[in-house]
Amino acid sequence: MPYAHPAPKGIGPIGQQALNVLYQHRLVSTDQLHRLVTPHHTRAEYLRRQLHAMRKAGLVDMVGRREEGQTSLLWWLTPKGSDAVEVVGLLPARPYRMSPEAAAGPLQEHTHATVETGIAFVAWARQLGHDCGPLDWAPETAHYYRDETRPGEDLALVPDAVLNYVHTAQRTSTLLTFFVEIDRATMTVARLAQKLHAYACYHQFVPPPAGPRGTRLPARRQTAPAWRSRYPAFPRLLLVFTGAPQSRLERRIADLRSLAASDPALATTALRAGATTLDQLTERGPFAPVFTPVLGDAAPADAWLRPQPHTPAA
Repeated sequence: MPYAHPAPKGIGPIGQQALNVLYQHRLVSTDQLHRLVTPHHTRAEYLRRQLHAMRKAGLVDMVGRREEGQTSLLWWLTPKGSDAVEVVGLLPARPYRMSPEAAAGPLQEHTHATVETGIAFVAWARQLGHDCGPLDWAPETAHYYRDETRPGEDLALVPDAVLNYVHTAQRTSTLLTFFVEIDRATMTVARLAQKLHAYACYHQFVPPPAGPRGTRLPARRQTAPAWRSRYPAFPRLLLVFTGAPQSRLERRIADLRSLAASDPALATTALRAGATTLDQLTERGPFAPVFTPVLGDAAPADAWLRPQPHTPAA
């Protein structure tokens, strides 16, 4: 969508779309921007010219990324670029600001993998006639909860992304929301299991009812679970594994299932969680049976997290 105010000279609608994507996703490569913003172009030359024009205007900056012996460029918004996006008001304001130090640091690979996961959903939505666009996932949105094993602490669950996807079948459209966690094989499986535990706690967390401090209100006045203020149904949790050979990733998924089976909080929750690899998600798509359920039966499932075959339902 064109900006409501004059853009810097030489920056057209594609450049403005790229600004929005960079604002939402913080650090994005040229190739990723090409697949998100100009997939209908066989080459990214016009997009590159737009990016360099925006850099000359002080709206964006870039840093190199080494991968398989080659260097690609990662782009982010400068404070001036962030201000240009915010003044338009098309996107929810995000307090995060990228810095050259952060762009060149460990954030690179994790952010790159998160964007690749989003691109897999966008690409398959285009192919399947569904609806999921470059701005339909938001990174690192905090969800507050409490854990009965840690009384008195206010905790925050921060998914790597919250992704919205409109699935259409037989003229019926269903909005699916996913919590997405990216694992690049850089943390222990035990730490991943702790993340699963946090999702189970958030699923069950009921905020304390309003009332004088120290008083307990009748059960009939207890509020609904916290997640109901945000979502019509609790989002499915998708764990996407990458950064290691397929055999190692499969072992990590199996180990995670074993740890999850021993967690009492997960045993009593209705949490739906599935794990896959980024390669499988990209090659076969989210609605192929590429997910291994983290809880219960290990039969492959698609992003609905129901064993194949199935008929779509909410």
